[in-house]
Amino acid sequence: MSSIVEALYELKYNPFEYGPYLASFYTHLDESENNLLLAPLVIPLCSHLLYSHKLYNSNKRSSIWSVFDDRTKLYDLQERIDGFQDLTEQCIQYCLINDWLSVNEQRLSLAVCDVADSTFTSQKSAEKLGSLFSGHSVVEIYAFLGVKPR
Repeated sequence: MSSIVEALYELKYNPFEYGPYLASFYTHLDESENNLLLAPLVIPLCSHLLYSHKLYNSNKRSSIWSVFDDRTKLYDLQERIDGFQDLTEQCIQYCLINDWLSVNEQRLSLAVCDVADSTFTSQKSAEKLGSLFSGHSVVEIYAFLGVKPR
């Protein structure tokens, strides 16, 4: 029975489905040092039942304080980050292989490749999350959300 559950989980949560989320996120995130550390937040927040809708419906005037106004609903965010760690790593590899993202090793950052034929389906909630996080440091974002990078 557990193999059926695992197969369904892998069918729903796979790098082909969530790779475009990371590419969309980094498309709208201002390039900054250590932004690679923000990758583990993308899938847990964009797949969260409540916050995926709040992110999708946010506008230019929204901020991390208005979207994540009730942080008690993020009680399981650290568990979600830990649970999606392998998927996040696979998605980063998938984005690198498809030339959607590139790594700057000196700055520990991911950036969008300038290749015009990068074809991924844009994910609005991830784009808006990238816009919300722009202008904030990695430390500030993790402190605000109450989680620890691993």
